Amino acid sequence: MAGLLRGVLAGAFLLLSGTMVRAEGALRVGLLGLDNYQGIAFAQLFNDPAVTGELAGLSVSVAFPVTSDYPDSRELTARWLEQAKALKVVDSVESLLAECDCVIMAGLDGRQHLAQATAVLKAGKPLFITRPAAASLADAAAIFAVAEQTGTVCWSSSQHRFSPGFSGMRKHPEVGRVIGVDVYGGYEGNRPECDALILPLHSIETLYAIMGNPGVKSVSCVQTASTVTATLLWADGRVGTYRGIREGQVKYSATVFGDLGVSVAGIYGHGVPQAGVVPTNDKYMGYEGLAIEISKAFRTGVIPVSHAETLEVFAVCEAMKRSAASNGAPIELANLLSVQ
Repeated sequence: MAGLLRGVLAGAFLLLSGTMVRAEGALRVGLLGLDNYQGIAFAQLFNDPAVTGELAGLSVSVAFPVTSDYPDSRELTARWLEQAKALKVVDSVESLLAECDCVIMAGLDGRQHLAQATAVLKAGKPLFITRPAAASLADAAAIFAVAEQTGTVCWSSSQHRFSPGFSGMRKHPEVGRVIGVDVYGGYEGNRPECDALILPLHSIETLYAIMGNPGVKSVSCVQTASTVTATLLWADGRVGTYRGIREGQVKYSATVFGDLGVSVAGIYGHGVPQAGVVPTNDKYMGYEGLAIEISKAFRTGVIPVSHAETLEVFAVCEAMKRSAASNGAPIELANLLSVQ
């Protein structure tokens, strides 16, 4: 995956360092934060001169490279700025908003997102926030409250949610109706404290993508030096589990249990398995699935992941943290969501 990522970013460097031609009538997209390579990845996809279909109609043209005390924020910003010479760089949120029609917030520091999102939404600019939406459940709820008060498009998602090998398992003919999912992925124990809540976010969103709808009732979680494991009980009786890998080889995938059969899921960036065989030589999607959804949401005003579902995902992450601190005791989500 690292090699594929380097290839994707190399392509982004070429496209962003050259002359950028904005398609007639394209929505102007501003990047708020440049210490996360996701912003560069989206710019590469939207600004590709050969772009067609759902990705067409957007053009990334301006960026405000805000930094913070988040580890390596300044160094990463300098790296991506060097490779994004075609973008107009501004020095404030206000200047960014004057130059764009919609915003992708791509900063790593979720602690900054509430203030930044409030400014964007009060200006009436549609907003997509890359992972994470915020650094806490309370901040995520506050962001969506502003979006609803202003009637402005706003949503957030992990790119894993729209990876075809995951989203395609929901209606997989070899699985049928999904009864349960065991999902697994990386869990880096050395991340900054402000990331503590959102470490499992990629995999929890994968779990929701395959299970098909919100409705988690309770969460229990235990942690060891090598593993974080969580059990999510849905209100309809279905059960999903998450295994966070802290030691050993890391892979992002799942096992899916259905009324017709049991199947492994695909792996990140690739398609669904056929007869249990996971494809790896098909087209690598990476961020493309999420980019398509961003484009559709900006152009139509219809978001693919509701505020309520995103808040439930954040509540699951908060419940995992509280359960682990209570030796695995189940935490009811209703108690967390009712105070927001």
